[in-house]
Amino acid sequence: MQQTHTETFLEKFSQAFQQKKLVKLTLSKPRDKKADLKNIIITPVNLKKGLLLNFVYRYSTRDITKNFDLEEASEKIWQAMEKDFLLADMYAAEENLKFMVSPSGKVKLKTHAVIAPVPVTFSHDRKKERLVEPENNIYLRELGVTNEKGEVKHDKKDKFLQINRYLELLQPEIKQLPAAEILKIADMGSGKGYLTFALYDYLVNRVGVNVEMTGVEFRNDLVKTCNDIAINCGFINLEFLKGTIEEAEIDDPDILIALHACDTATDDAIYRGIQAGSSLIVCAPCCHKQIRKEFSVTSELSSVLKHGILEERQAEIITDGLRALLMEAHGYKTRVFEFISTEHTPKNLMIVGRKISSGEAARDKALNNIQKIKEMFGVKEHYLEGLLKG
Repeated sequence: MQQTHTETFLEKFSQAFQQKKLVKLTLSKPRDKKADLKNIIITPVNLKKGLLLNFVYRYSTRDITKNFDLEEASEKIWQAMEKDFLLADMYAAEENLKFMVSPSGKVKLKTHAVIAPVPVTFSHDRKKERLVEPENNIYLRELGVTNEKGEVKHDKKDKFLQINRYLELLQPEIKQLPAAEILKIADMGSGKGYLTFALYDYLVNRVGVNVEMTGVEFRNDLVKTCNDIAINCGFINLEFLKGTIEEAEIDDPDILIALHACDTATDDAIYRGIQAGSSLIVCAPCCHKQIRKEFSVTSELSSVLKHGILEERQAEIITDGLRALLMEAHGYKTRVFEFISTEHTPKNLMIVGRKISSGEAARDKALNNIQKIKEMFGVKEHYLEGLLKG
């Protein structure tokens, strides 16, 4: 009898765990959108009882952690896939699997090549699973994140947390990119280079990817400082150039990054990524001014948006929502999510677009939604929309 996709997926999961090649399994996209359980994260963990599977059940307001052996874990996963979730992603040392259930009930199972494998770990202390370590780290010391002993400075703990969170978020996105002999990355508006250095270090020295990376920064002093640090670290394929997002002369990158580019500079970066056909575009926008100036709401919402703080927040949502839709209209699958808690930084939203093969129907749907949203809020044209038309 032919195996079902569910059985094949669980067999692959079992093999990866037994061969100590399993990195992580996540169950997401609840069948019931109102369900309190949002996802389940499953990782191998080595305890006194032996190698088990750690389940983190993530609810709206709390996490519950439980450990199961392989047989129990497989049964729990089977039940969750059949009743609770529409998507399961397995990350392993040699292959990644995606199990998907459509709204109509059709099941698909896809395998993705691994180009940037995540190190397999069995530690129960999740705090030790950092993708950047502070000890003997030249760039963290030179940038003032750590002291001479390799200890994170008290006033830089938030920055250190942000660096690790950034890499954690990019891991699964980079793993799904098409295989390439050299991965070209451009970090537009790289600033002091905290995240630029961390991503280069992680990809090259932790997972062995052949990378050519360029940081683009307008301030001369930062360009010089970052190039000096790159030389001291022996990061031979990392270079910082003076320039602006709009005009910097760089080769078309596979990954284009623009973190905290102010106002329409984020749109300039997204535009460059789309024009270059970048496989991955990563942005963390800030200072949303353009759309707010254009707001002209005559519907019932006007009574709400008369309050400045609410108008400001609504403008941010519409600005970034239209950015995501414009990327979708140009063949990108987008995700918009919290980069890091507002407790650590108010600039906490991230937009990620991954190039996919999408047809005219998807493009037309996105463009139609864009037009409706603009009409609702009295917006004539989003800045990114104008760039893409030109």
